Amino acid sequence: MLLEIGLEEIPAHVVTPSVQQLAQRVKEFFKAQRLDFGQLQVYSTPRRLAVKVLDLADKQPDIEEEVKGPAKKIAQQADGSWSKAAVGFTRGQKMTPDDIYFKELKGTEYVYVKKFIAGKTAAAILPELKSVVAAMNFPTMMRWGSNDFKYIRPIRWITALLDQQVIDFKLLNITTGRQTQGHRFLGHAIELAAASDYPQALETVYVIADAAKRKELIKQQIAQLAQQHQWDIVVEPDLLEEVNNLVEYPTVFAGSFADKYLAIPDEVLITSMRDHQRFFYVRDQQGKLLPYFVSVRNGNQKSLNNVIAGNEKVLTARLEDAAFFYQEDQKLSIAQYVAKLDHVMFHDKIGTMAEKMQRVGYLSHALAGEIGLSATEQKDLSRAAAIYKFDLVTGMVGEFAELQGVMGEKYALLQGETPAVATAIREHYLPTEAGGKLPATKVGAILAIADKLDSITDFFAADMLPSGSNDPYALRRQAAGIIRICLAFDWPLAIKPLLELVAKTAQQQPALYQKIQPAHVNEAAEFMMDRMRKQLETQQNAFDIINAVTAQPLNSFTTIAQAAEILETHRHDADFKQTIEAAGRVLRLTRKADLPDKQPVQPDLFENPTEKQLNQAVTAAKTTGTLEDLYQQLRNLRAPIEAYFDKTMVMSPDQKLQQNRLAQLQQLAGLFQSFGDLTAINVK
Repeated sequence: MLLEIGLEEIPAHVVTPSVQQLAQRVKEFFKAQRLDFGQLQVYSTPRRLAVKVLDLADKQPDIEEEVKGPAKKIAQQADGSWSKAAVGFTRGQKMTPDDIYFKELKGTEYVYVKKFIAGKTAAAILPELKSVVAAMNFPTMMRWGSNDFKYIRPIRWITALLDQQVIDFKLLNITTGRQTQGHRFLGHAIELAAASDYPQALETVYVIADAAKRKELIKQQIAQLAQQHQWDIVVEPDLLEEVNNLVEYPTVFAGSFADKYLAIPDEVLITSMRDHQRFFYVRDQQGKLLPYFVSVRNGNQKSLNNVIAGNEKVLTARLEDAAFFYQEDQKLSIAQYVAKLDHVMFHDKIGTMAEKMQRVGYLSHALAGEIGLSATEQKDLSRAAAIYKFDLVTGMVGEFAELQGVMGEKYALLQGETPAVATAIREHYLPTEAGGKLPATKVGAILAIADKLDSITDFFAADMLPSGSNDPYALRRQAAGIIRICLAFDWPLAIKPLLELVAKTAQQQPALYQKIQPAHVNEAAEFMMDRMRKQLETQQNAFDIINAVTAQPLNSFTTIAQAAEILETHRHDADFKQTIEAAGRVLRLTRKADLPDKQPVQPDLFENPTEKQLNQAVTAAKTTGTLEDLYQQLRNLRAPIEAYFDKTMVMSPDQKLQQNRLAQLQQLAGLFQSFGDLTAINVK
């Protein structure tokens, strides 16, 4: 069976997920219709989404099912005749009362009939594929003509065949047929004699419908060019995927640009080629950027020189702009750019970019104290925080927004800033995507944390919180970035103390923090802890362990991650259940107690040896060492805890004894707090 949806050109980034969606919907359709099939092959180009199904069953299997009706006492009247309920039941099953038999179920007899359903043929079922085509959804949708129907792009044809037979249905004004379209400029319409002719028939009209084959052709042609010229052509997977989804018949070619543009930083040249023109850039064998580019034409070799010349002209115009901005930007000092930030809004509900930089400066200084930077590192951090957004008002970043931070580093070095300051300016944006590269330097990492923390609290204070999939200010990514940086550097930073640091800074600098209230800090804390949970999910931790270790926002990100790892490691130990249950009894009792922190334990009030033994064990336990050491101590405490509860009534009527015993358990519970809330772990 073949189903091909012909469209106007689809955006490249939508092609692959769309054909995967179509394949999934077709599989679900066959499953719902009880039609067995063998292999399902997918095909896609910018103008078509297609699936070909091999070994499709001729028909549904016949089924015989037993259908239960009313109870016998309801189905039969006193004289043995059938009641209206029985007659209505059989009529509904398209049968008669003569087909009824009785079966007992849990002591009661019920009416049953055996119903035979003949399987429909595939040919009779497949016209319902119309619902599959119509149900497709896309990130952006459009209407065309006078229809209310919405799709990614206008549908121009639908090819649907079962072997040699057309699968007949109509969507809007388009009737299915055996005709498909070749390449827009090189090909023409063709008719397929059978579904099995696809996709080979399309190759005769310059369409390579198999995306994997098309991609391999591009890679082979690039490899030939590289070998011919001794080039290192940088083929990034994401760019290759995008280019592959822009063409139906790929022809790789190389172009060039003037050597003079190599004076511009490599990042600018690469951005112009890769991000703006979808070109692959070229290096020599030593890694030096060369004045060449490689691109892919949607067509054959005919008039290829004209195509090369046109692409060179477009790239040269862009590089000429870049060269102009690069020279002009160097005419102003960093101080002059920083002064311009007084007039650049970070957000109209929050304030200017200059005010944000001031807030980040205070936060950076406070974080440096928490981390313990050297005097030189603190000096570099202070300078970086004072200027780190200056490149936003340069001409280059105005033209190439992707280069913010990168140009800040370049211009900072040109104007004599230390390498540490320049690097921090670039690194404060990292990570720029989920799982992306992190800052490599301490100065850059602290600046990145301070900048992201400020953004989160700013937007929470302005009541601009992420909701559902809507996160226009990338606050989830920024929270995840803070967590990943802290984990990478093994810094003892925790959610609640971090946000309390913001609140403390807000009290000291009220003019810069006019809107932040304690409620915002609490909301932001829960938001960031949710990101910590997501981080732990990516590391394949069980949900109950995640809930346990994230219950204590005073614990550092590193402690939380290590606690989850240790609990997962020991989960299948023979004594894990008993260890967690013993700790859980302690935690549940102390949670209900209304005691001042660190109330002293009075040994003279002990009434039995188990109290003394537990007290000695807790006193001997060390709160220093690794979390693994702490878990082993928790494990060793299990026996004295169990003996204690066997012999001791904690909630004694004697208030002095009760308070002393709760104080003893509270002291014990303090040893467990690095693991969060162990009662959340399911050990049943």
